[in-house]
Amino acid sequence: MSDSEERADRLVEVFDLVGPLYRRIHRKVELDTPHMGLPAGVRAVLRMLREHGPMTVPQMGREQALSRQFVQRMANEAATRGLVEPVPNPAHRRSVLFRLTDEGQAALAAVTDRERALLRPAAGGVTDADLDGCVRVLSRLLDALDHVDLD
Repeated sequence: MSDSEERADRLVEVFDLVGPLYRRIHRKVELDTPHMGLPAGVRAVLRMLREHGPMTVPQMGREQALSRQFVQRMANEAATRGLVEPVPNPAHRRSVLFRLTDEGQAALAAVTDRERALLRPAAGGVTDADLDGCVRVLSRLLDALDHVDLD
C-alpha cells in the first residue's frame, strides 16, 4: 500500500470521528439548553450570517452543501423566533437576504459559550500545534471536497 493510500485510510478515520463529535456536542447543547431549543440547522444559519453577513437562502445552501429547501425551513424557523430577519436584496427582488438580529447574536453567543464550556475539559491535553494540525487537515478535506461533484 502506498503512502498516499495509507494517508487516505487515516483521513477516513478522521472523517469517521468528525460526524459523531459534531452530533454529540450539538445534542448535548440542545439537552442542556432546552429553553433555547436551537436545532443544529438553525445554529448553522446563525453562524453563517454572523460570519458572512446577510445572505440569501441559495447562498447559504451552497456554503453548507445543503438543500435550498432545508435551509429555507431553518431560516424561516429562525425568523419566526426573531433570530434573523429578511431584508431587501438589491441584487434580486425576489430572493431576500436574511440578516442576524440582536436576539440572534445573543442566542448564538449563548450556544457558543455552552459549547466552549463543554469542550474546555478536553483543551488541557491538547497543544496549539495539535489544534493547528487539526484545523489544517480538516480545512484541506473541505477544500478537496469542494472540487468533488456531489450530484
